[in-house]
Amino acid sequence: MNYYPLSIRNLIKNITRLPGIGQKTAERLAIHILNAPIREAELLAGSILDVKKKVKKCSLCFSLSDDDICNICGNSARDAGLLCIVEGVTDMVAIEKSGSFNGLYHILGGVLSPMDGIGPENIRIGKLVNRISQGKIKEVVIATSTRVEGDSTAAYIAQLLQKYSVKVTRIASGVPIGGELKYVDQVTMKRAMDTRHTI
Repeated sequence: MNYYPLSIRNLIKNITRLPGIGQKTAERLAIHILNAPIREAELLAGSILDVKKKVKKCSLCFSLSDDDICNICGNSARDAGLLCIVEGVTDMVAIEKSGSFNGLYHILGGVLSPMDGIGPENIRIGKLVNRISQGKIKEVVIATSTRVEGDSTAAYIAQLLQKYSVKVTRIASGVPIGGELKYVDQVTMKRAMDTRHTI
């Protein structure tokens, strides 16, 4: 890659550190940045620095925010009695994009994984219990993944919340919309059958 000057090689190297960006894509992006007007490059660099300086975790749900409280927690139109528990910010964003939920969130920051040394004290389960103990939450929707760790985290949280007067539900899982049954794995099929409902 010595055919590029050192400054471009450094830019390519730094771009390849981004997830999902390979060498060829990094080269295309570096050349685009090089050929872009200086103002466009300044805006890109400024927005990266802005994110690093300004974005922090919401003090209530632990989502990303420019302020102490995020836009969702600060929105009085949201149902403050409904709380959805997710593993990470991207899970919350996926639910928000669906437009199917109008409550608040609690972001755990991971799942229980004893094999990796991750216990309840390593994720935000204690902070969740503190929120529930205040008595404002009426229903908790557990939306962790359906992997073993996500399921065990959901079961642990459900058991922990039994002593509170809060309804605990788990998101449904099973056959995806548009999926053909012959391609569905056995575990997914079993879960779909176990959680079937009246139509």
